[in-house]
Amino acid sequence: MKKVTIFGQEPAVIVYTINSLVALLVAYGLDLSQVQVAAISTIATGVLAAVVAVMTRPFVVSALTGAVSTVMAAVAGFGLEFTADQIGATVTVLSIVLALVLRANVTPTSGPVASSVR
Repeated sequence: MKKVTIFGQEPAVIVYTINSLVALLVAYGLDLSQVQVAAISTIATGVLAAVVAVMTRPFVVSALTGAVSTVMAAVAGFGLEFTADQIGATVTVLSIVLALVLRANVTPTSGPVASSVR
């Protein structure tokens, strides 16, 4: 099994680096609240989860939509608040678009699974 890397690094290493840099900047006077620091960490994790979801095969739609909903909820730490309805609608539309895009690239198997569903 091939390991997923981004810029030659595992996603966890990138998240740890971002968290460390934010901690360093706060230590040197960057004015961020605890909520904003937590939001940065959550957004970084969500974005990297989305990237990994896109890079992983077979593609799992729920992994990407979960990452998107996480990021949308986390941006509230910076004042951009989405309602539950907005997040739900965005995830639903994203799921539909991905289903339409992926459908053209997915072929049902002709093996025992397909033949048993009749």
